[in-house]
Amino acid sequence: MTDASGMRETERIETVVIGGGQAGLSTGYHLAQLGRSFLILEGNARIGDTWRKRWDSLRLFSPARFDGLAGLPFPAPRHSNPTKDEMGDYLEGYATHFELPVRTGTRVERVWREGSSYRISAGDVQLAAQNVVVAMAGFQVPRVPALSSSLDAGIVQLHSTEYRNTGQLREGAVLIVGAGNSGAEIGRETVRAGFPTFVSGRATGQVPFDIQSVIGRNILLPLMFRIIFHRVLTLDTPVGRRARPKMLAEATPLIRTKERDLAALGVTRVPRVVDTRDGKPLLDDGRTLDVQNVIWCTGFHPGLEWLDLPILGAAGEPQQERGMVSTYPGLFFVGQHFQYSMSSAMIHGVGRDAQRAATAIAQRASGESTRAPLPVA
Repeated sequence: MTDASGMRETERIETVVIGGGQAGLSTGYHLAQLGRSFLILEGNARIGDTWRKRWDSLRLFSPARFDGLAGLPFPAPRHSNPTKDEMGDYLEGYATHFELPVRTGTRVERVWREGSSYRISAGDVQLAAQNVVVAMAGFQVPRVPALSSSLDAGIVQLHSTEYRNTGQLREGAVLIVGAGNSGAEIGRETVRAGFPTFVSGRATGQVPFDIQSVIGRNILLPLMFRIIFHRVLTLDTPVGRRARPKMLAEATPLIRTKERDLAALGVTRVPRVVDTRDGKPLLDDGRTLDVQNVIWCTGFHPGLEWLDLPILGAAGEPQQERGMVSTYPGLFFVGQHFQYSMSSAMIHGVGRDAQRAATAIAQRASGESTRAPLPVA
């Protein structure tokens, strides 16, 4: 929108929530419950597209009983594992059900402080807000090693965000770089499709039970998600504080597909890739692999450079404490990995941090202290 002089008008709103995934929608729900004015900005064309763009066979590790946000259970049998499209559709339906104000196709390009308010630029959209909630996980920009540029041009290279199915691959062997959950799930798929498959990287550990077994579904999985991830591994417990640096630096332990499953299917585990030789991946033990495909399951960069505020650490991560930035009142984060607990970036855990941010925003509007007690639900 422009004014009579042709300049873009600035929309003013109390709170802008950046990100329309589970973190942003959960924040919006709690803001709405408190009667606050807000707008959610989502870069994709549809709510839920971040999930829909993942590989075709992806299913959630968590059963449907743990996949609903506050106020709306996930519409599926409680022990079923939703597909990525079902999750995307649920989020879209959630926004509709609660009539949350979401503006899609609006990708934020810059956020900065001007006077007593924050300014947000997103293409033709210019906003001014008293509060900004960055509601997204730190998995925004694919990270690929520089050595990828030295691989033979004939090798198909895909990051896990680009991989959809085995139809994208050339005939021949597949090397998956990264031995975490994404690498394990994709490796299981490629070897079953008949591709000789290698998985490279340091073992991440694994959950010591079968999540599909009767005892796994009914006892151990609820214990892991609702107790260990949500209440034990938190910033309020000694074990959580000790575990957090390791969990931030390393991949999550294997949950569904275990090392023994990959071995039984014929996947070959190899040392990490350290360089290239003659256009082929060079392993730490000096061997090269003759492969026609490489899938990089090598993680992400936070991708927050559009935050024009001096709050990012050396690795691009936001310097925040339980979602708040002490030097910039009114700036919040929701959905960051281990923001408060191991479950902070998980669907069943994001609501607690969202509620805390919403409560702090309401208190800030009323002039109260923003040191809101952390919800324990």
